[in-house]
Amino acid sequence: MNQYEVMYVIDPALEDSARTELINRFSDLVKKNGGEVDRVDEWGKRRLAYAIQYKTEGYYVLMYIKAPAELPRELERNMQISDSVLRYLTVRYEGELPAKREPLKPYAPREAAPAEDAAPVEAPAEAQPAAEAAPVAEAEPVVEAEPAVEAPVDDEKPESEAE
Repeated sequence: MNQYEVMYVIDPALEDSARTELINRFSDLVKKNGGEVDRVDEWGKRRLAYAIQYKTEGYYVLMYIKAPAELPRELERNMQISDSVLRYLTVRYEGELPAKREPLKPYAPREAAPAEDAAPVEAPAEAQPAAEAAPVAEAEPVVEAEPAVEAPVDDEKPESEAE
């Protein structure tokens, strides 16, 4: 049996009970076709990179399964038929099951902490100046370039023609 990672995005307008039923339906499909579900991670609502069917958010689900080689095609066929699934992707991977990711915390702006509560910042230990640490190399003498001779401009006449 091969290991697969199945990611799919569900329509966020779906009710919680219908969403749970859909996730269970895909898990049961894997079990009925001779596979086993290692883990199902629900990442929750996230903003999409681009609008899909005029929706800017989606409910992400990541499922790790072990299944025969024919199962991903059947699973993707069922996801394609379902109107509630916006996008899906199945990837085969090798190795151990990755650690479970913690869900992202919603953004909450921090309030400015008073200056009294802040601990004083200690200055780092002083290091030797770079000039003392490195030996000084002798500088090469600078050669000045000779000034370039300017060519006469076409508008100016030479002195012999001016007379």
